[in-house]
Amino acid sequence: MDSEPSAEHNIVFLDRATVPGDVILRRPDFPHSWTDFARTRPEEVVSRCRDATIIILNKVPLTGPMIDALPNLVMVAVAATGTNCVDLDAARARGVIVANVRNYATTTVPEHVLALILALRRSLPAYRRTVSEGAWQKADQFCYFDHPIHDLAGSNLMIVGAGSIGSAVARLGQALGMKVLLSGRKGAGQVPDGYTPFTDALAQADVISLHCPLTNATRNLIGAPEFALMARKPLLINVARGGLVDEKALVSALESGAIAGAGFDVATQEPPPNDHPFMALTGRDNFILTPHVAWSSREAIGLLAEQLIGNIEAFAMGQPRNVVGR
Repeated sequence: MDSEPSAEHNIVFLDRATVPGDVILRRPDFPHSWTDFARTRPEEVVSRCRDATIIILNKVPLTGPMIDALPNLVMVAVAATGTNCVDLDAARARGVIVANVRNYATTTVPEHVLALILALRRSLPAYRRTVSEGAWQKADQFCYFDHPIHDLAGSNLMIVGAGSIGSAVARLGQALGMKVLLSGRKGAGQVPDGYTPFTDALAQADVISLHCPLTNATRNLIGAPEFALMARKPLLINVARGGLVDEKALVSALESGAIAGAGFDVATQEPPPNDHPFMALTGRDNFILTPHVAWSSREAIGLLAEQLIGNIEAFAMGQPRNVVGR
């Protein structure tokens, strides 16, 4: 923990460890005090922020009662795009500005998606494992064909959520010769021009990539009924939010062969406990689980850090930007 003498704004960063320590986080260009905590438990929030005017957080919950207990609080700067951890209604009622960082991950996340797709489509985990087990030495020729390899060119890529990241994934897919199917909303009677009805896209997809927020409407967007519609046994990629996919249904789909494989960077509980459904899948060659790192290229983190401080400076100048919930 480090701090500076008291000044006009008292800034408290509750979970500095969510930004790598070797990434420089410059201090705002106005009079302030600054306190870092590597991590903060929910029960520690009020005591650590009692005098705070600005709170920086990434995943620490900031509930309505916490906000009500912090009379000096005027801004919450979220060091991420998702703001599920903040009670936005309570913040709005108190006149507390909540700002997030945006569009910093439009290269790193799509590249992570592409890496997962390529690894699974070309059976790289399976070949890496069998080579390490000596299968190549046992082969009676220069190569062996134990695991299927498929090209991306000519296959169908279903995009659920065509925002900045989903659109970037679509462009990467098109560059590799994939046909992109922009999915309409689940249950929608009509879809915009250029979009494919949700159930039709499920039936046509060779790869499905999820890029929508987690809301009441999208929770368990993909479950047993949707897996049953996946006629082409696609890959399912989720780097968006845990909860978009029914995790137990995913286990069943992989074990039954209803889908060819899955690549996930998110889970409903992070870190997942040992008894989480995904942990039973980590030994499978057709399942890749990464620890919510799709966003975290060094280049992207640098953009995040600069935008985070810029949001705070804009607020202090009376020109708040990236305000959530207005």
